[in-house]
Amino acid sequence: MSEDSLFDDASRRLEKALKYVSLSEDTKERLKYPKATLIVSIPVRMDDGSLRVFQGYRVRYDDTRGPTKGGIRYHPNVSIDEVKSLAFWMTFKCAVLSLPFGGAKGGITVNPKELSRMELERLSRGYIDAIADFIGPDVDIPAPDVYTNPMIMGWMMDEYSIIRRQLSPAVITGKPVSIGGSLGRNTATAMGAFFAIETIMPKFECIPEKTTVAVQGFGNAGSVLAELLCQGGYKVVAVSDSQGGIYSAQGLDIPSIRQYKESNKQMQAVYCQDTVCNIVEHQVLTNEELLALDVDILIPAALENQITEKNATDIRAKFIFEVANGPINSAADKVLEERGIYVFPDILINAGGVTVSYFEWVQNRSGLYWSLNEVNQKLKEKMVVETEKIWQISQELSISMRTAAYVHGLNRLGEAINAKGTRDFYVKN
Repeated sequence: MSEDSLFDDASRRLEKALKYVSLSEDTKERLKYPKATLIVSIPVRMDDGSLRVFQGYRVRYDDTRGPTKGGIRYHPNVSIDEVKSLAFWMTFKCAVLSLPFGGAKGGITVNPKELSRMELERLSRGYIDAIADFIGPDVDIPAPDVYTNPMIMGWMMDEYSIIRRQLSPAVITGKPVSIGGSLGRNTATAMGAFFAIETIMPKFECIPEKTTVAVQGFGNAGSVLAELLCQGGYKVVAVSDSQGGIYSAQGLDIPSIRQYKESNKQMQAVYCQDTVCNIVEHQVLTNEELLALDVDILIPAALENQITEKNATDIRAKFIFEVANGPINSAADKVLEERGIYVFPDILINAGGVTVSYFEWVQNRSGLYWSLNEVNQKLKEKMVVETEKIWQISQELSISMRTAAYVHGLNRLGEAINAKGTRDFYVKN
């Protein structure tokens, strides 16, 4: 892949949608480029006394609808191209969910598993020190993403507050509840995806108990969603993490697998009673083999570009729900659509995270905090309403759910950009 191919591929998502919307030239021009891009160097004193310098990034893509919003990821493959692409997707995700935000993203090129906890804290605080003038509660509000968590967000919020010499909880979302985080934020991405799945599947007369599911990616979003589906009666037959996966045609006991992984840092097909876990019969498989399983629902919940034109013909699932950002590239999209496989896009399916981040921001600014039930109920309302709207657009225009989601987002972005005045407004006599 060329250096900028990920962003080019992300931009191609708009091509089909543009045929179904009436946009001003101003809107098209504004959405071609990110509003601002920042690349920083972060020097960190390591535990052994040596100095390492890490590369950090933050991209604010568009702020027409409000301050930008987007996570921060720690990963060895983080690049400016990836961060720009993720910020682009966040712009549409916020528009699709009708949140008063634009899109942003950030990241550091690092393998966090190689750092001690103190090194991780120094890196996190150093990143905020480097980008402090680029973010703010009314400018750009970061959140957690791949390999970042509530504690890291707490360090970042604390560092920003030290720099500003005032407590600023609304600058970062995804914080620990004890220092201004929202109840339900940790499970929000999975919960939002679950609400979307529960809205969509009855339209195909699918009964949970007769519906098989494979989940690629057993991190925060994938593991929680697998458990929600298991509790909802779905038969989760396969899950995987970065090391590989496990499969059982009879179905897996997801709560037991989560418990075992949290305790032992590895995945096993187990059934647990209290603290005693017994390994059950299962098959070991690779992530590639999991993607090709004959299941009803496939859920890519890992990283981008997992399904490409090279393996799209191997996919046997009837429905794909994108919990990861950009797990399917545009070339694979075409193959899957031709094969009659329904793809439900990331900018809708994984939007629960940014939605509850919005709720956290609102709570921080108002000083009024909601119960878990209130948060989940508000999230459900948002996800169900927007899923139904996109489904309706898809049916009325006979287009894919991905194209329908972009049509929905483009209409909202276009309205906001037009509200500030376009060529048509200024040249009228």
